[in-house]
Amino acid sequence: MLNIQRVENIVILGLGLIGGSLARALRTKGFAKNFIAYGHREQSLERGLELGVIDEYTLDLDEAIDRADILVIATPTLIASDMLKKILPRVKGCSHSPVITDVASVKGSLRDTAINTNGTMPGKLVLAHPIAGSENSGVDASDESLFVDHRVIVTPVEGNDSSAVALVRDMWRSTGAQVLDMDVDEHDAVLAATSHLPHILAYTLVDTLAQSNASEDIFRFAAGGFRDFTRIASSDPVMWRDISIANKSALLDTIDVFNEHLAALRQAIAAGDATGLLETFTRAKAARDSFSAMLGTRTK
Repeated sequence: MLNIQRVENIVILGLGLIGGSLARALRTKGFAKNFIAYGHREQSLERGLELGVIDEYTLDLDEAIDRADILVIATPTLIASDMLKKILPRVKGCSHSPVITDVASVKGSLRDTAINTNGTMPGKLVLAHPIAGSENSGVDASDESLFVDHRVIVTPVEGNDSSAVALVRDMWRSTGAQVLDMDVDEHDAVLAATSHLPHILAYTLVDTLAQSNASEDIFRFAAGGFRDFTRIASSDPVMWRDISIANKSALLDTIDVFNEHLAALRQAIAAGDATGLLETFTRAKAARDSFSAMLGTRTK
């Protein structure tokens, strides 16, 4: 067992795939004694009880805040911003306030919301992002091993309490994740390129082909490469709508760069530029092979 801190109560706001998986993982490691969920959909919360993911739940946000040692906002990105607007005024000035963290894929929008709401960055708000997930959603899809050997990015900012940052790191380390720190804006730029853009491309490709007159034959005879690339288009559309809006600036920059490269590739195809095409494909293969080797090393 890692040498980590432990707490009494973890409260999860939004008991879905990530929140449920976090509760399962932390329960297995004995990180907290009690796991409490807050939300508006009582059916989902009841299901969490049935599955043993949580010990209890509340529909009262004030109660959730009062009982928490760590308050995890595990809602979609735009809802997370709304949650911060409700939570921060309630905890400001309190002698005993929880450490607040999140799981959202975009950090800049939450940082800005916090500063605009609070006046400064709250010391006990430590933003984080587990790079793990599934095309499935909901507490029924939760998995205690979801974060094992996956990376979790913690994005501490000026004004954060060092003890709060350490506690959030410990929480994620206890799930088996590899925890690293990153600047907020760097995080959003990197994720726009490596996660958000691929999802945009997958959704766009599937939507384009689905509207084709030959869509039935296209999907019937689609090969493995198509299935592999478009698998992520089965992800939660609401979540990806929110991510696209929240990370608009970085995502648009990444789309623009991709469009430039796609336009150059189109020109090479139109011109029959075999040399140019081979150079592009060779560079891409070398980069992908290097990436695969890096991933293999990371999991050993």
